[in-house]
Amino acid sequence: QVQLVESGGDSVQAGGSLRLSCGVSGYISGTYCMAWFRQVAGEQRKGIASIESDGTVDYAESVKGRFTISRDNTKNILYLQMNNLKPEDTAMYICAAAARSYCPADDYYFGYWGQGTQVTVAS
Repeated sequence: QVQLVESGGDSVQAGGSLRLSCGVSGYISGTYCMAWFRQVAGEQRKGIASIESDGTVDYAESVKGRFTISRDNTKNILYLQMNNLKPEDTAMYICAAAARSYCPADDYYFGYWGQGTQVTVAS
């Protein structure tokens, strides 16, 4: 059984930094895409960063230049380095995995999800 567990969420001041981690336990066959989503209560979940098995990354415009996604395939850990945080970054951050080498545009195709870690940015 595959499990994704996020950690690293916290409350910080605007301009601060955080690093989120997502540990993957269990086995996902083949190569897989991993991604970070975030969700504000009452709003739709949004993808913000993704990384394919070959290291190709993609970012939402809202976080481009401030956030960096990376993965350690030997340890099965996904990271999200978040710098220059803004109050509008406040959300539940959720990691996900899709059992395919490229990252799908539709989150429907992500078969594995974590529970999330809360990030709160105060102005």
